Amino acid sequence: MSTISIEHLSKSYGTFLAVDDVTIEIPTGSVFGLLGPNGAGKTTTFKCLLGLARATSGEVRFGGQPLTPPLFESIAYVPERSVLYEWMNGAEHLEMQRRTFKRYDAKRAKQLMDLFSLDPRKRVRAMSKGMRSALAVVMSFSIHPETLVLDEPTSGLDPVNQRAVLNLIIESAAQGATVVLSSHQIGQVERAADHIAVLQKGRVILAGAVDDLKSDRKIVEGIFPSEGIALDGLRRDSRIERLDQAGRILRLTVTADGGGLAETLSQMGAQSVRIVDLNLEDIFLNAVAPGVQTANVVEAR
Repeated sequence: MSTISIEHLSKSYGTFLAVDDVTIEIPTGSVFGLLGPNGAGKTTTFKCLLGLARATSGEVRFGGQPLTPPLFESIAYVPERSVLYEWMNGAEHLEMQRRTFKRYDAKRAKQLMDLFSLDPRKRVRAMSKGMRSALAVVMSFSIHPETLVLDEPTSGLDPVNQRAVLNLIIESAAQGATVVLSSHQIGQVERAADHIAVLQKGRVILAGAVDDLKSDRKIVEGIFPSEGIALDGLRRDSRIERLDQAGRILRLTVTADGGGLAETLSQMGAQSVRIVDLNLEDIFLNAVAPGVQTANVVEAR
């Protein structure tokens, strides 16, 4: 299965536009992170991608072809909310997978059940939220899918099992699977994803390869003796993309000459100055956080 193309996808519920003209290319063998605040349209996009919701307009193609029933043999989906059967136990859910998917691998399923310390005899109604998430992950990865659509797959899991899920995602992509991942844990997405798109109010406001989004951008951070920091000169500096002040701390997102701007902050009276690499959380917040556009920078307090 090759590239997944989402083209001009829109989905309305009555007068509410949940997804608004979304266009995304998801490369084969990549881990693609779909990020956004609550209500941004991530889950609706996933549902339209898999045909679980009918798009109002636009189309989705897998390797240039529309989604057809045979393709589901190679697609795994972990939804945000559990759809496991309360009255069934883990073994019965895996038996359901065995009967449904030709790719089901019993040995792989057993390894994954052991990895997450899941008791196959335990019924879903007696499972914690984390156990339910883990069982959904086991069911998905046990069929050796070519495409995985994972909506908050680590919800409720402890840090050890969160890491285990991320390792499974990275391993699957390394073996050629395409993974589409949504998570509010941006650090997890950063560890796994090589491409991202950020949604806000149903629209794509930022998309690209993670390395490209980070390139040539740094954070210059200074701590001042007081909150009264003279910012006028910085607001007009073309090297600064964004300016954030939180009390005595001033953070500049810069596109060039981080060392020169660090020296500027020192000359302005900063007691401590450091230059750090931009991370995915910075990129996300720069995209979605409210701010006021000035001459050259977005200032947020």
